[in-house]
Amino acid sequence: MSGDVLLRISSLHKSFGGLKVTNDVSLDLRAGIVTTLVGPNGAGKTTLFNQITGHLTPDAGDILWNGQSLLGRKHYEISRLGIARTFQDLRLFDHMTVQENVLTVTEPVAWLWQPGGRAAREARRAHVHAILERTRLAAKAHTRAIDLSYAERKFLSMARIMASGAKIWLLDEPASGLDRGSYELFLELLRSEVAQGVTVCIIEHNLDIVVGISDRIAFLDQGRLLADGLPKDVLSDPALAAIYFGEQA
Repeated sequence: MSGDVLLRISSLHKSFGGLKVTNDVSLDLRAGIVTTLVGPNGAGKTTLFNQITGHLTPDAGDILWNGQSLLGRKHYEISRLGIARTFQDLRLFDHMTVQENVLTVTEPVAWLWQPGGRAAREARRAHVHAILERTRLAAKAHTRAIDLSYAERKFLSMARIMASGAKIWLLDEPASGLDRGSYELFLELLRSEVAQGVTVCIIEHNLDIVVGISDRIAFLDQGRLLADGLPKDVLSDPALAAIYFGEQA
C-alpha cells in the first residue's frame, strides 16, 4: 500500500437527531495518492469532509493529522496546518479579480499591509502568476470571478488550492460539469501535484472520472464505510454496484 498515513479517521460518529450521517467510519488517507469517496446521495461524503475540516464536530471518534488530533480546532486552524478543501458551490470572492482571489490564499495575515515588504509581495505575485499560467487563467487575471465561465470558475477554485501550499486536498466534485478538454487539463494538474507529494481525497459521482483518477476508492452508504480498496476491486463488487445504481435509478 502506497505512502505514509497523513490523515487517519478513526471510528468517527456523527448524528443529526436519529439520523446517523457518519457511522463508525475509519479511513486512512495516504501520501502521494488519490483516494475517491463514492456512494449514493446522502451517503455522508461531504459530511465527512466537514468533520475533517472543523466545520462539524464529530460525536465520537478521532481525526489525526500527522499523529495530531484535529478535534476541537477551528476550521481556519486546520487549514493552516496544511489541509485545504474546495466546495461544490465553489465559494469564490465573486467581485474580486481572478488574481485577487488567488492572492488571498497566499497572504499570511488578514492585514491591509502584509509582512515581508515589497520583495515578499512580488514573490507572492510571481507565484500566483505561475499558477494562473498552469490553470490557463493568466489572460483572465484581472477579470472578476463572477464574469468567468463555469469551467473557468472551477479552475479558479483549483488555482486557489494550488496556491495554498496545502499537503492534503479535499476536493468536492471538482470535475463535475467540465467538458472533455477541461477535464483533461484538470487531470493533468492533479497528477502533476500528486507527483510532487500532494495527497488528494475527492468526492465524485461520475464513474468515468472515478475510474480515470483514483488510486483507491472508499465506498460510503448511509454513513457507513462499506469498502476501501483498489478501484478494480471496489467497482467490480456487485453488491456495491446494486447500492450505487439502485439509488441512481
